[in-house]
Amino acid sequence: MSETLFSKIINREIPADIVYEDDLSLAFRDINPQAPVHLLLIPKKAIATINDLGPDDRELVGHLFVVAAKLAKEMGFDDDGYRTVMNCGANAGQTVFHLHLHLLAGKPFGWPPYTDRMKQA
Repeated sequence: MSETLFSKIINREIPADIVYEDDLSLAFRDINPQAPVHLLLIPKKAIATINDLGPDDRELVGHLFVVAAKLAKEMGFDDDGYRTVMNCGANAGQTVFHLHLHLLAGKPFGWPPYTDRMKQA
């Protein structure tokens, strides 16, 4: 996998507002937030998309969700609710091809999530 914006954040080549880090993952604030709280949780292992996951990545993906729940609790929005999203591919809205989990909170969310975009298509 070629170097991405997220790998540069992991390597501290570009700055980010990092809110969490451990041996497997990193979480930071999205520079284009779609909610009052919008964090990106990324594995330190370079994986481009969900399609590139293998059986050995089960624990890593599960770890991202465990970290999301931990951050929700620590930041105080676990009881109010939050959304997690993992896009796969350009048509799904993935713009950085390094696996990442969006953690969004701080406002009510509708369903389906992209109703306005669907009307424009």
